[in-house]
Amino acid sequence: MALGQSGSGRTQVVPDCHKILDHMKYEIAEELNLGVHEGSEDYWGDISSKNCGRVGGTMVKRLVNLAEEELLNGKKA
Repeated sequence: MALGQSGSGRTQVVPDCHKILDHMKYEIAEELNLGVHEGSEDYWGDISSKNCGRVGGTMVKRLVNLAEEELLNGKKA
């Protein structure tokens, strides 16, 4: 696999952020009481697509908020 690519075949802009995003995913899943925990082999088969979407949507909201805060503080995107 080429540098910067994930198993899904899409290129990651910042390859080193995978662990941070994965941690965020499990943190949100825990907040939503979905019953998956970090280190659980990433098995989400018992989680509904609606709840998986809630996790992804919440991740996007948090990342947008972080980017907006950085822009307000004068940092360039």
